[in-house]
Amino acid sequence: MSTERLNAALADRYRIERELGQGGMATVYLAHDLKHERDVAIKVLRADVAQSLGAERFLREIRFAAALSHPNILPLFDSGTAGDALFYVMPNVAGQSLRDRMNRTGPLAVDEAVRLTVEVAEALDHAHRHGVVHRDVKPENIMLQEGHALVADFGIGKAMGEVEGDAFTQTGASIGTPAYMSPEQAAGETIDGRSDIYSLGCVLYEMLVGEQPFTGPTVQAVIAKRFIQTPADVSAMRDGVTRNVARAVQQSMARTPIDRFESAAALVAALRAREEPAPKVAAPEKSIAVLPFANMSADPENEYFADGITEEILSALAQISALRVAGRTSSFSYKGKQVDLKTVAEQLNVRAVLEGSVRRSGNRVRITAQLTDVADGFQLWSERYDRDVDDVFALQDEIARTIAERMKASLGGDTSQVRAALEQRAPSSIEAYEAYLKGRALLYKRGNSITDGMALMRRALELDPNYGLAWSGLADAYSLLGYYAVASPEEAGSQARDAATRAVQCAPDLAEAHTSMGLVKLLFDWDWVASESAFLRAMALNPNYLQGVAWYWLFYRGFACGDWQAAIDGMTKVYETDTRSSYMCSVISIGYSAGFADPRAIEWTERAMALEPTAYLSVWARQ
Repeated sequence: MSTERLNAALADRYRIERELGQGGMATVYLAHDLKHERDVAIKVLRADVAQSLGAERFLREIRFAAALSHPNILPLFDSGTAGDALFYVMPNVAGQSLRDRMNRTGPLAVDEAVRLTVEVAEALDHAHRHGVVHRDVKPENIMLQEGHALVADFGIGKAMGEVEGDAFTQTGASIGTPAYMSPEQAAGETIDGRSDIYSLGCVLYEMLVGEQPFTGPTVQAVIAKRFIQTPADVSAMRDGVTRNVARAVQQSMARTPIDRFESAAALVAALRAREEPAPKVAAPEKSIAVLPFANMSADPENEYFADGITEEILSALAQISALRVAGRTSSFSYKGKQVDLKTVAEQLNVRAVLEGSVRRSGNRVRITAQLTDVADGFQLWSERYDRDVDDVFALQDEIARTIAERMKASLGGDTSQVRAALEQRAPSSIEAYEAYLKGRALLYKRGNSITDGMALMRRALELDPNYGLAWSGLADAYSLLGYYAVASPEEAGSQARDAATRAVQCAPDLAEAHTSMGLVKLLFDWDWVASESAFLRAMALNPNYLQGVAWYWLFYRGFACGDWQAAIDGMTKVYETDTRSSYMCSVISIGYSAGFADPRAIEWTERAMALEPTAYLSVWARQ
C-alpha cells in the first residue's frame, strides 16, 4: 500500500509522516497519533501476507500480544484494517536497535550483554506464560531505550504461526530469521517457548563474540549448520566470559528442545547464578612474556628487524631452563595493541613482562628495554643501548643474560651448549639476518608466500653460506611445497633433504635445524625412527619452538603412527603454554577431524578464526 493510500485510510486517527523501513513481511511508517498527540510506529503487513492471514484471524490472535504488559515488552497501542491492509501500532522508540548498537560498537561488554539478555528473557518468560511465542527473536527486534531492552514485534508471531504450515508458506515468507532460528522451527515442526530461548542464545552469542554462531553463503547453508555443528565455547573466544555464562549459552542453543532450559525464567536464573571464582593460580616467580619490540624507525621495512630482535631474545631466554617463557604467538598477539601489562600478565600467567623499542638509522641501532614485575609494578631493570648494527647479535645475548640475572634464573644444563646455540643463531652479516627474518615471516603465512620466503632464504645463504637457520628455512619451504603438492615428491624431497642436512651441519644445537630434518625423514624418506629422533632432539633443545612440537604431534604421532589420542593430548598440552596461538588451535582442529571425525574440530577451528581470521591455516582448517 502506498503512503498516500495509507494516509487516506487512517486520516481520522493517524497522520503518516514517512516510511521508516521495510522487512520481509511488513513496512514500518512513522506516524503521529492525532488523538493522543504522540509519535508512533505503524507496521503494515505485505498484501500477500495479509491475504494468507485473513483479517479475522489476525485481529483475534493479535489480542493475545496486546494483552502482554511487561516493562521489557514494547506494547501494542492499536491494530486494525486499512482498506485491504492489516496493521498494528507500537510506540516509536527514541533509541536504537541492538543490531544498530552492534554495528556501531561491535561486541558488547560481558556484563552488559548478560544484563540485556536477562531483560529479554524476562520479557519472553512473561509472554510464554500467557501463551505467546515470539518466533523471531533477533537483534533487530530488541530495541534499546535508556540502556534497557524492549522486545518488539510480539504482534504477529502467534497469528502467523497459525498459518505457517499451510497457505502462508506459499507466499514465500517465513517466520523467523535463519541466523537465529531454532532447528525445530527451521524443520517446520511444532514449537514452544524453548524455540525463543534458542534464538536468544544465538543473540547472546553474537553480543559476546561479535559474530553469529552459524554463517554460510546461503540461507540453506546457515540452517543446515545448526543440525550438524555445535557452536564454539564462548569462554574460549572471549576473555572475561565466566563458565556459568558460557554454559548458559551452550544450553540455550542445544539442538533438541528438551536439552535446553525448560523456561526463560530458568535461563535468567542460570545467568544470575553467582559463580565462585576459580582460585587464581599464582604465576611462577621465574616466568616472563616478551612483548614485540616497537619499531621506532622511519622505514616500515625495519618492522622485520624489530620482530627479529624480539624473537632472538625469546630464543635466548628459552635456553634458560629455570625460566618459564610465554609462547611466541601468544606474545606476538599483542603486537600493535595498547594493552595494560597487568592484563598481559594475567592472560599469559607470567610474573614479569619485557617490552622495548628499536630505532635504526643507517648502521646504528638504538634498543631500549625494560623489565617489569607485574605483581607489584616494580621496574626490575631498564636500559638503553646505542650500538652498531653488526653488534646486535651480541646485544641480544647480553639482554637475555641480564634478564636471567635480574630474575635470579641461571643458565641450566650444559652451559657450553647454550652458548653454542646462541652463537649459531647469529649469521656473519646483518643483511643475511634481515633476509632470513623476512623469509621466515613469509613461510609462516603459508600459501603463495612460501615461494617468496624461499627466495629470501636463498638470498640469506648467498650472504652467509653457513647460516644454519636459513638452511632450515629453505628445507621447510621445500617440504611444504611437497606437502601441498605444489612440487613433486622427488624434487621437493631432494632439495629439502639437502637443505636440512646443511642446517644440521651448520646449526647442530638449534631446534629449527632438527625440526626440518624430522619433517624430511617423515615426509620423503619414510624413516620413522630417524624422524622421531630428530623431532625429540628439537624439542629437547627448545620446547618453545611451536612449529617443531606441532609437527611432531600432528604429523609423526598422528598421521604416521596413528596414535591420535596421544597426538591430541600432546598438542593440547602445547596449547596450554601458548593459548593465543591460532596455529595450535588449527592443528588441534585438524587432529580431531583427521583422527576421530570429532565435532570438537569445529570448536577449535572457531577458536583459530577468532584469534586470527585471515591466517592461511585457520581458513584451511575451516574448509
